[in-house]
Amino acid sequence: METIAQIKPNSSAELANFTRDGVIALSKSKGEPAWALDQRLAAWETFESLPMPARNDEEWRRTDLRRLKLDRFAPVLAAAERVSTLEQIATGSDASHSLQFGEASQRSGIVVSKDGGIAYAEVSPEVTAQGVIFTDLDTAIQQHPDLVKDSFATEAVPASFGKFEALHAAFWQTGSFLYVPRGVAVELPFRAFAIDTKVGQATFTHSLAVLEESAEAFLVDAFQSETQEEATYTSAVVELILRQNAKLRYVQVQDWGRHVWNFMTERATLARDAELKSLQVTLGSKFTKNSIGAHLRGENALAEMLGIFFADGDQFFDHHTWQLHESPYATSDLEFKGALKERARSVYSGLIKVSEGAQRTDAYQQNRNLVLSREARADTIPNLEIGANDVRCTHGATVSQVEEEHLFYLESRGIPRSEAQKLIVEGFFRPVIDRIPVEEIQGFLEGAIAAKVGY
Repeated sequence: METIAQIKPNSSAELANFTRDGVIALSKSKGEPAWALDQRLAAWETFESLPMPARNDEEWRRTDLRRLKLDRFAPVLAAAERVSTLEQIATGSDASHSLQFGEASQRSGIVVSKDGGIAYAEVSPEVTAQGVIFTDLDTAIQQHPDLVKDSFATEAVPASFGKFEALHAAFWQTGSFLYVPRGVAVELPFRAFAIDTKVGQATFTHSLAVLEESAEAFLVDAFQSETQEEATYTSAVVELILRQNAKLRYVQVQDWGRHVWNFMTERATLARDAELKSLQVTLGSKFTKNSIGAHLRGENALAEMLGIFFADGDQFFDHHTWQLHESPYATSDLEFKGALKERARSVYSGLIKVSEGAQRTDAYQQNRNLVLSREARADTIPNLEIGANDVRCTHGATVSQVEEEHLFYLESRGIPRSEAQKLIVEGFFRPVIDRIPVEEIQGFLEGAIAAKVGY
């Protein structure tokens, strides 16, 4: 039988449920302006022209796509039914530790998408009065076309970025848009949720955040669903655009059900003196392919990139990170930690790339993996590509098991073995959790890790 990796890029078998006519139908159903449709069609042409990733591509060398068949998934064309209150929406996860919507007094705004359409959106009047925009993408295109057109799928993640990104740009269905004007600082987080309840479909969620000069904001993305029998395909693209001296804290929590094939691309562009502090949490899905990058394009830019992942069962997580230094005096600090149990597998590959002329770059990359069973496997591949001669760039990577000496030490003090292992795993993640200055997120991670350990 022909597999997805063997089908030629223009094969109709590959595109049974994805067609040019489908792109047009989706755009018309949304009542989009002509420029939005043109952008979708250009992305579709890019998708058709690009080959499917193959095992001889470095980024996909350890990622097996043979069981993924796009023709089994149908893109969502119908909009979700909007509700009047958040109480009418389930949080979309079968885990008791799932991230919740939170109280209105603890957020600046919220956008909830469900099954490929917007179900609910609200924003604080106090924030709106400052010129801040936080809404769903469909509304943003209709009411703020100039702001969206200038930045959507162009500056951070263009359709030409890759095969799956081009498909996303052609068929994106829902998402959030955050715009913070010059000099405005918003302390409480903006929260965006993507929830799936159906199966056999393909959903495409897009997050776009634009912070003008000296603006400050905090954005949280959450993706979650209950585990179901039939497979689902999800695609997310996150574009974070920070102008000069802007500051953004970004948190993403992925807790899809175990039936989900998940692809996510996140890119941040940082101008002079901009500061990004991000956290990536990967817990759910059957298969996850994450590409996460920070482009430090201005002098003195700072990117702190944290990641936590915990795989069990037969989950497969693949993380690729990019720290791209294009200007001098910029700093990036990356720390990704993962744990695996049972038959799970993870792949981490990170690249620090320093362009010629980006002198006095300070970049660090660290990936640590804790393997909790004989069947689990973690691959880690750090990379450096240095084009300047006055830099400080270092990296570290480890794969290890729980030391019997550590377990024995705790057991000798009356702690049961199962509880001892739980404490060791929590201690392994603690340095990353402690770097998150948000008590709610810390509590969520502690509960999620405890549930994953399962003792």
